[in-house]
Amino acid sequence: MSTPPSPTASPTPSARPALDWRVRFGVLSLIWGFSFLLIKVGTEAYAPFQVTLGRLVFGTAVVAAVLVVKRVRLPRGTRTWLHLTVAALLLNALPFSLFAYAELTIPSTLAGICNATSPLWGMALSLVALSEDRPTRRRVAGLGIGFLGVLTVLGAWQGFSGLDFGGTAMALLASLSYPIGWIYVRRTLAGSGHSNLSLTGAQLLLATAELAVVTPLFTSFPTSFPVVPLLAVVALGALGTGLAFLLQYALVSEVGPTTAQMVTYFIPVIATAAGVALLGESLSWSTPVGAAIVLAGAALTQSRPRGALTGTRPRAGLGQPEPGAALDQPGPGAAAAQPAAAERR
Repeated sequence: MSTPPSPTASPTPSARPALDWRVRFGVLSLIWGFSFLLIKVGTEAYAPFQVTLGRLVFGTAVVAAVLVVKRVRLPRGTRTWLHLTVAALLLNALPFSLFAYAELTIPSTLAGICNATSPLWGMALSLVALSEDRPTRRRVAGLGIGFLGVLTVLGAWQGFSGLDFGGTAMALLASLSYPIGWIYVRRTLAGSGHSNLSLTGAQLLLATAELAVVTPLFTSFPTSFPVVPLLAVVALGALGTGLAFLLQYALVSEVGPTTAQMVTYFIPVIATAAGVALLGESLSWSTPVGAAIVLAGAALTQSRPRGALTGTRPRAGLGQPEPGAALDQPGPGAAAAQPAAAERR
């Protein structure tokens, strides 16, 4: 997570993977679910931009290694690289940084739930930006239900008491950035003829370059490197961005985007459990109840008429999740794993 689909022929049969897809699906859910905890731990010692830069460096390294092993070349053409520069900002550099800054003041559990709103934002934006994506009563109802869930999580009936508006707003903006990026990719890079793996490698490389320029301008070089936060950043990048993309890429190719995108609904559950159990974050009744309502609404926004699920199959993706029209991200890691994949987290 989570990217706009592009029609293509069904993939040719290949050797059966060593691990059943259900096992890999579970691993992907855990990786993205724990990403918010890793962000929280990383920001305890490093500035948010530093956490994001480290995440992108290690995530890019993993994908680059696969590109080398498979002998896949990066895309060519100035226009393609310019579009990828924008995609890298919207799907990686910006949302990753916003989530890192958000978790300075809000719990990782809340950040994970905010991430689950991406399908809702994607639905709302697609109605405006994608003329072929017509609304249905069920999907519009899902949009309303989903945002009712958001208000429940935030405790609207209590006047948002105790809520950090700045951190929550940044987490929601990060979730909004994903579907904006997916729509942009869908309009500019779909059907470009380049390998999705190649496009993703280039996108992550550009996102890393963007953060490499920005980070020194707003942060100073760390004077120490605490082991636990450093390991959290390494894991966030290598697993939450690099390995997660490769798992998502393979799942979309093997079982299709509809099944693969279901990982989105497990992310906030795992993020909440991890935050409460390992970080000791508090949990009121409104958080799990609101999260369940958000996920129910998100599921409805992704529903399609029966006939719409047949026909050509979306190509496996460019970079995270999209969490929603977007729904393939997923998560925070999702983004890097879906620009061109079927629609998420």
